Amino acid sequence: MHMIDWTEYRAQIFLGVNAVGKLSPDTVNGYVQLGAANAKTGKLDAKMRELISLAVSITLRCDGCITVHTAAAQKAGATKGEIAEVLGIAISVNAAAALVYTTRAFDAYEALVEQEAEKVR
Repeated sequence: MHMIDWTEYRAQIFLGVNAVGKLSPDTVNGYVQLGAANAKTGKLDAKMRELISLAVSITLRCDGCITVHTAAAQKAGATKGEIAEVLGIAISVNAAAALVYTTRAFDAYEALVEQEAEKVR
């Protein structure tokens, strides 16, 4: 059993995007053009673009992106092992970001301590 029906969810995403496209066609067309522009460079193949897109999807925590780019990566020939490797990179980057932001939390804490010390003087 799967967490959700990804095929159904992907279909719902496409229906939702179509609805947005009817309300704001330039927005959806602009989005489509962004993806197409990157594909035209020919520097990365479709599989690599989809693997990167999937890693970014994980980082952004976008379920819609995850289902679309997982399907596209598989269609482009990505193996489960390749997906695992690229998602391992996403996990590592997310952990690094959390570590960097941890330093910011401690900086904020120290600023509060200094501010309180100033009040005492």
